[in-house]
Amino acid sequence: MPHYILGPNPVEYSVVKGTSNRYTYFRFRPDLTLEVVLPRGRTVDVEKAIRDKAPWLRREYERMAMTKQILRPDAVMVGGEMLTAVFHDRAGDLLVPDPSRGVVDVYTDDRRRFKELVRRWFLRETSAYVVRKVAELAPRVGAKPARVDVREMGKWGYCTRGGRLSFSWQLIALPERLREYVVLHELTHLLEFNHSTAFRRRLGALLPGFRDLEGELDLISPYDRFSP
Repeated sequence: MPHYILGPNPVEYSVVKGTSNRYTYFRFRPDLTLEVVLPRGRTVDVEKAIRDKAPWLRREYERMAMTKQILRPDAVMVGGEMLTAVFHDRAGDLLVPDPSRGVVDVYTDDRRRFKELVRRWFLRETSAYVVRKVAELAPRVGAKPARVDVREMGKWGYCTRGGRLSFSWQLIALPERLREYVVLHELTHLLEFNHSTAFRRRLGALLPGFRDLEGELDLISPYDRFSP
């Protein structure tokens, strides 16, 4: 794979064709390799395109290097703590986190099922958490959602104009302070359906340190269950 020097760091990159006819896009994968997405039907000098974007790419590389991954081949984040997977080669397809030991026991006769077992556990535990936490915090916010659910989606949380709150199925991976921030954020949207000054004022009254929590949340990367 070709590479480009970003500051002190040699960064490997690959080139793919995108759907745009005009623009070149750049994105870092979780392994910090760079994907350059070229416009269709156009010839692009890839190294020049990277060179022209180098200051932004350096900043993004440094940010990504600090990012915590929720899932690795041998570990998974639960409650903000990375637990090492201990595999037990036997049928059962069961995942049992044990934070006191810093491990998650995985009972399966096929290690390739690890991601799927994590997905099932996340869905179940996040659903239970969200139901409990929304009921606890809604009176504090002074707003009641029309409906609450857990979904597979790219955002941590989402609020519709109809009052439906949806939360990422991976929410349970976060530490409690960040989970609570996400729930309060979406509940506040029931009163202020935007990210205006009024919204931030309301959220700040509920959670004075929310800006620091936003920055912390930006450094946690959910996993894509469809990726290899």
